[in-house]
Amino acid sequence: MPKDTILILNFGGQYTQLIARRVRQHHVYSQVIPYSASLEEIKSYEPRGIIFSGGPSSVLDADAPRCASGIFELGIPVLGICYGMQLMGHLLGGRVEAADKREYGLVNVKMNHLCSLFADTDARNACWMSHTYQVTALPDGFETVASSDSCPIAAMANREKRLYGVQFHPEVTHTQNGMSMLKRFLFDVCGCAGDWEMGSYAQQQIGAIREAVGKDTVLLGLSGGVDSAVAAALLSKAIGDQLTCVFVDHGFLRKDEFEQVRDVFTHTFKTRLIAVDARAHFMDRLRGVADPETKRKIIGREFVEVFKEESRKLGKLDHFAQGTIYPDVIESGAVQGSHVIKSHHNVGGLPAELGFTTLIEPLRMLFKDEVRQLGIALGLPAALVWRQPFPGPGLAIRVMGELTEEKVAIVRESDAILREEIAQAGIDRDISQYFTVLTGTRSVGVMGDERTYDYAVAIRAVTTDDFMTADWYRIPYDTLALISRRIVNEVKHVNRVLLDVTTKPPASVEWE
Repeated sequence: MPKDTILILNFGGQYTQLIARRVRQHHVYSQVIPYSASLEEIKSYEPRGIIFSGGPSSVLDADAPRCASGIFELGIPVLGICYGMQLMGHLLGGRVEAADKREYGLVNVKMNHLCSLFADTDARNACWMSHTYQVTALPDGFETVASSDSCPIAAMANREKRLYGVQFHPEVTHTQNGMSMLKRFLFDVCGCAGDWEMGSYAQQQIGAIREAVGKDTVLLGLSGGVDSAVAAALLSKAIGDQLTCVFVDHGFLRKDEFEQVRDVFTHTFKTRLIAVDARAHFMDRLRGVADPETKRKIIGREFVEVFKEESRKLGKLDHFAQGTIYPDVIESGAVQGSHVIKSHHNVGGLPAELGFTTLIEPLRMLFKDEVRQLGIALGLPAALVWRQPFPGPGLAIRVMGELTEEKVAIVRESDAILREEIAQAGIDRDISQYFTVLTGTRSVGVMGDERTYDYAVAIRAVTTDDFMTADWYRIPYDTLALISRRIVNEVKHVNRVLLDVTTKPPASVEWE
């Protein structure tokens, strides 16, 4: 366990793992544990501090989540966020009530600079609120250190006991100076050194994998994307030839992707790699299917079938591994308080029919940028680590409507042109994700002296630091013009190029 550890008690909030990520951004190790953890378990981590997450419950409910009795007597600093603040106030003798006016979104909050959390903030800060209940009377020993028009106690502090509560969410990017508030808690209140690095996380995970696997064998589904590649590299470092990677070409990979991934995991990381050509199999199952969720479910189901077949050929293997990351978990509704946005073929628990005893997901607690950092720390080539994020269903969900080989080829070729020109313009590291989509819309055009009636391709490019929210990237007009010209000239059956200028929310990053 790292020298400085911050424990995050998870009360089911949608931003719980985002809190963990923000802490790690300050080079302090964080670990999420259930709110029901016993006092002895909490003490065993020897934490420098504890953070209570938000959550969907009301502390006034009889079955509301509670932390272990005595946690406030440990002498360890505690920061309660949203529900966490309400729980702290309720358990320590304050009063929590339904707010007269609920607050959702950005709210101006007045802050007391004498409180160390707010030493670097403005007198008034725009803060992200999302609550129905609030603390209306302070526990003994606490003082109000922030307020808004609708929330007189927007933050509270007991400086002597180092107990703090904030009704807003400092972890989300919308909160002005939120990172500095967390930094003050970590360094001024908890006394952390800030010397934890992703290399340390890699070593910790390698040790944890070795302990979990022992002398057993592991089968990993290698999709070709960054997440599964990093998972494969991590497992390879941990257990060597106990790992078997199965790389399925389902027919929806990007241009030259199969050869690139096979080369890395044959030479850079010498793993036991089984390459499966299942292109015809997947296309047969997907013909006539237009609904995006049905596509995803079919691809997920067929992956299971392919792995079952390959597993039988390989003989009995003990564990199944995959590169699930935290945004996948949230979007699939696998976290209490979140809604299903889209299903991911690598989320939702181990399919019982697969025949494996356990599921290993070493990246499940990481966000995309952290996965890239981990890949570099493990020694993966930068060209692979900085590849564009790629969904498990691949190009199948970048073709709107029914799939055909021709439509998939249009997306594959247009996407290759986009990636080439973005890299040539030197802005590839500035954009979090970019790709093309075959919209399914056809329109009239003119090429030479002939009338055309062909497809419109859309460009999607976004910036984000957590993939929970995203803004569209402003590609320079000259670069856009070149991309558009190349796509319509070089990709058959395309006569129009569009630009998607929608944020997330309301849109998701992918179109399907």
